[in-house]
Amino acid sequence: MKPFRKPFFGDPLFSFQQVYNTVKNPEMELPDHLHDHYELVYVHKGKGIFFIDQTWYEKKAGDLFIIPGNTIHRALPDQDDPIVSSAIFFAPSMIAAGQLDEGYSHLYCYEWAKKRKGYRLIANEGLRRNTESAMEKIASELQEKRAGYREAIKLIVCGLLLEINRSCLENSHEGGQSRGSRIGPQWMLEALREIDEHPEREVGLARLAQKANVSPPHFSRVFRQLTAMNLTGYVNAKRIIKAKELLLQSDENVNVIGDQCGFETPTHFYRVFKSITGVTPKAYRNSGP
Repeated sequence: MKPFRKPFFGDPLFSFQQVYNTVKNPEMELPDHLHDHYELVYVHKGKGIFFIDQTWYEKKAGDLFIIPGNTIHRALPDQDDPIVSSAIFFAPSMIAAGQLDEGYSHLYCYEWAKKRKGYRLIANEGLRRNTESAMEKIASELQEKRAGYREAIKLIVCGLLLEINRSCLENSHEGGQSRGSRIGPQWMLEALREIDEHPEREVGLARLAQKANVSPPHFSRVFRQLTAMNLTGYVNAKRIIKAKELLLQSDENVNVIGDQCGFETPTHFYRVFKSITGVTPKAYRNSGP
């Protein structure tokens, strides 16, 4: 049977979801499926089976499962002692940018898992405590939605991945000598940086692909793997971020702001803005502080 591609909905500017401390019943689990998002699963208690990339794993308390994007997987919880687990799902671009250490990648553990085709990490007591604490903090941030909660979640996830990465290094033959793997080629990181710095500029797949010296289909495929979005959707999301700032920080005409953010017509600006935010630009301005 062809695997089911699980969709993700919600805020395209914050591509993150959590399922926290949930009992997993066999009848509620998806069949073989995959998705663009990276996934991290922690087992609090219970037992079951996890099928990941043609391999079966026993699931038990303290296990961490590191599942890269587009990896076929399926969970089979035990009927009498069902799994209680927490999971996070995120687009890799959410945390891949802004790293200071050229020898380190937040997403090293996912490359480590793919390379060894082993997706289970048996956590020691310290990592178990820290994982449970991180999952609880993320759930609290999502529920309370205080100022800066997205940044808080990103920091929590990066901190957790740092601990997992170190544990992976300790469990690998490379030991502390490994420099980790960069997620995404340099040409893609440069393209993302160009869009982030100047989202208002005209962006075309053909131009970016030519600049990167790759074919447009290859550029598009790698872009989606890293961002879980297509190029147009990503650029529009970045433009709307800029538009939201201008709407609240200036008294400029709404149509002028749309033009400053790279939208060719007011109609296009209004349509994209409402599709992403749920309100019109004028309503967003009126509801601001």
